[in-house]
Amino acid sequence: MQSRDRAEIVPQLALYRKWLGETWGLQFRDYAELWAWSTSDLEGFWRSIWAYGALESPTRHGAVVTGAMPDAVWFDGAQVNYARQVFRHAAAAEAAGQPAIIAEDESGRVVQVGWTELRRRTASLALELRRAGVGCGDRVAAYLPNAPEAVVAMLACASLGAIWTLCSPDMGTPAVLDRFRQVTPKALIAVDGVHYGGRARDRSTTIQEIRSGLPSLRAVFVIGTGHGEAEIEGGVDFAAAQAREDEEVAAFEPEWLPFGHPLWILYSSGTTGLPKAIVHGHGGVVITSCVGNMHLDIGPSYAPNTFGERFHWYSATGWVMWNQQVGGLLSGATICLFDGAPSGSRHEADWGRLWRFASRHGVTWFGAGAAFFTNCRKAGLSLGDMGDLGTIRALGSTGSPLPAEVQAWGTAAFAALGRPDIWWCNISGGTDIAAAFLSGNRELPPAPGRLQCRHLGAAVEAWDEDGRPVVGRVGELVCTRPFPSMPLFFWGDEEGERYRTSYFGEWPGVWRHGDWLQIEADGSCSISGRSDATINRNGLRMGTAELYAAVESLEDVADSLVIDLEDGEGGSKLLMFVVPRAGRALDSRLQTAMTGAIREALSPRFVPDAFIAAPGIPRTLSGKKQELPVKRLFQGWPVTKVINLDGIENPGVVAWYQAQAAAWLEGARKAKPA
Repeated sequence: MQSRDRAEIVPQLALYRKWLGETWGLQFRDYAELWAWSTSDLEGFWRSIWAYGALESPTRHGAVVTGAMPDAVWFDGAQVNYARQVFRHAAAAEAAGQPAIIAEDESGRVVQVGWTELRRRTASLALELRRAGVGCGDRVAAYLPNAPEAVVAMLACASLGAIWTLCSPDMGTPAVLDRFRQVTPKALIAVDGVHYGGRARDRSTTIQEIRSGLPSLRAVFVIGTGHGEAEIEGGVDFAAAQAREDEEVAAFEPEWLPFGHPLWILYSSGTTGLPKAIVHGHGGVVITSCVGNMHLDIGPSYAPNTFGERFHWYSATGWVMWNQQVGGLLSGATICLFDGAPSGSRHEADWGRLWRFASRHGVTWFGAGAAFFTNCRKAGLSLGDMGDLGTIRALGSTGSPLPAEVQAWGTAAFAALGRPDIWWCNISGGTDIAAAFLSGNRELPPAPGRLQCRHLGAAVEAWDEDGRPVVGRVGELVCTRPFPSMPLFFWGDEEGERYRTSYFGEWPGVWRHGDWLQIEADGSCSISGRSDATINRNGLRMGTAELYAAVESLEDVADSLVIDLEDGEGGSKLLMFVVPRAGRALDSRLQTAMTGAIREALSPRFVPDAFIAAPGIPRTLSGKKQELPVKRLFQGWPVTKVINLDGIENPGVVAWYQAQAAAWLEGARKAKPA
């Protein structure tokens, strides 16, 4: 595939705007005006997306949306199916010689799946699931890595109207059962082993444990990898289940389902109590993805404008970005999957692994968590040594705020490769909506360290403590009007109380996302951390992300975490836990450097009261720093109430924080006047 100048590719949002003018007679002077229309005329905007995205229904629907959050109903009477929307691209993509999936694992094994082959495998597996007793509305649980089999299985479930739910095989049995037990799956699809971080790991024992903990199971489909140490008794061979080629497979069509029929169940991080089992619908995900992929500027791999489009967003299967990556198929793009550790093995870091993968397969769109790009910069990675990266035209980041200096590093690295026009698409949304509230737009100016715009159709504002919208300063991220991919409900939350409390407890009828948001006059945005872990120093509030950006810009700081401990008398102690870079120490020189960085970037009042050297920073499986759980440990909460160790990426560090919290509380007790 040849490298193409970004200027030659017409942005997807520009194509949509042109279509609005030619088809609907609507003209907009700029993006701000388009966004304002999309959030004030929900009926007109989402009806246009239905038409532009070529959604079809064999039945007529009424109003686009009726009712208010959290009980809004979308496209009542319409019927859709996620898999149908994917396979509408099959004929054109196949004719153009474009694959649906390119996948590679750590061993270097490459698998390519064509669109016709993907549809055949999906139909075959769907029929075998049906033969095993799985029907519309039944749950199918999967314990799978980022491989083509997971995509096939998800599409097969969607085709039947079965409800898909997925856990990554790097999760321990208790964490998996905490999730799957809630939804009583009828079938399990699992892998008997994985290869991750340079090491093969058996998962056959885990499958047995999961099966024993799920009495609702009627069938277990097993993917053999050669890494499993035991045979799964009574297991159905997944390879055979997806291998059928007969008349029934050829005639199979995905079911037409109500617009609001459940598609999948995702889970919150699960750091406190049982994870929330979040249910999203076929129609909401499909129609929101039509808009989201325009923001990402992803087009069909067979269309002249984006010919050869290859979309990669590195993700483990336990993160919502796996769903977003699969969603590239909804736009007819080839998706590129990498199954393995992005950083090499534990004993030999290699941050060039994903870049070389992108080079080998002509990736055009390269996304990863913000921490990945930060680590590449800190490792001194030279992209010029990674092979030919000339096909990459876009870089995506999410998971945490991307520091401006890291984005500048990436831009300079691509400029040195002859791509000064590289586009950064920083997005923010989450598992809650399986989409983005804040995203990118290729037609807007670059916004290093920020997000270029609010997502079309998302009535997002920053509100102060009195519920008034603010611009130019930090406020609560809220969404004031319904958005199609908001959850249908939480599984098991019969009365909807947990759902309402999670998002609508602060302001009834208004979605409170839980992030600090600042919207600038030019429409660009920045996220400065979770609002439930905010820092308040003498009445001045700030999100944690800005502190991290200041100290982690220093070469000798590998990671950090900050908590603000209120003393109940109007004051507080600000503690910063610091992981120095390998071979460095948290000495007076480094503390002075961090103090200076915070003073210069923020304010002297945000200099921590103490810097504490830490062995690591606890993060969820999706990479989020666990500020609030650590804060609660220091407030005296028992660890079992605030942290589910199976939901933590590096659970070994938690005991250290427990010990630190115990010492802190003992010191506070002794210092208290008798």
